[in-house]
Amino acid sequence: MLKALDHLEEWLIASFMATATVVVFIAVIHRYLSGMAIPGLQDFLLGINFSWAQELCIYLFIWMAKFGAAYGVRTGIHVGVDVLINRLSGPNRGRLIVFGLLAGALFTGTVGTLGARFVWEIGHTEQTSADLELPMWLVYLAIPCGSYLMCFRFLQVARGFIKTGALPRHEHGHVAGLEEVGDEDIIPYALDDNLHPRDIAHHEDERK
Repeated sequence: MLKALDHLEEWLIASFMATATVVVFIAVIHRYLSGMAIPGLQDFLLGINFSWAQELCIYLFIWMAKFGAAYGVRTGIHVGVDVLINRLSGPNRGRLIVFGLLAGALFTGTVGTLGARFVWEIGHTEQTSADLELPMWLVYLAIPCGSYLMCFRFLQVARGFIKTGALPRHEHGHVAGLEEVGDEDIIPYALDDNLHPRDIAHHEDERK
């Protein structure tokens, strides 16, 4: 069940990002070509309304940010101030970490509840977005959905830390899909001093 939720979370983030990228690209090309005095093509492009593209991208990035925040909690990629935590050791350090995680869960749960109440209230109105004319409750639904998911991730990480004593950690230098290079592996196109390429023949002789 958790793996399915993880995959759904990642799929939604990737889909929102990909859709926003494609929409922005098409809108820019449309605006550029519409300014070219090409008979027939210019009239055709001017007849296509792309005024909704910016609004759609804003909403997509809002949804992506809310789900991305929950993903960040799960994978440990959020930036945090840990000077005090690193100075502590033993039970005190563990208690402070659990307190911070539970505080995050309380805050995001509160935001999610307030957001859900706001969505419920605005859902009984006729408010729509300016360009897409979407019901505004659908746009603001990102607040409770993303906040409750983030609250769940805080509780999940806290439970894992209490059981194992480990927190999710992200290595910023690691690139998914790339294998680690051993000390004896030579990368021919690497730079010794960031100025001059390696002498491939020289390294081949050394390895022999």
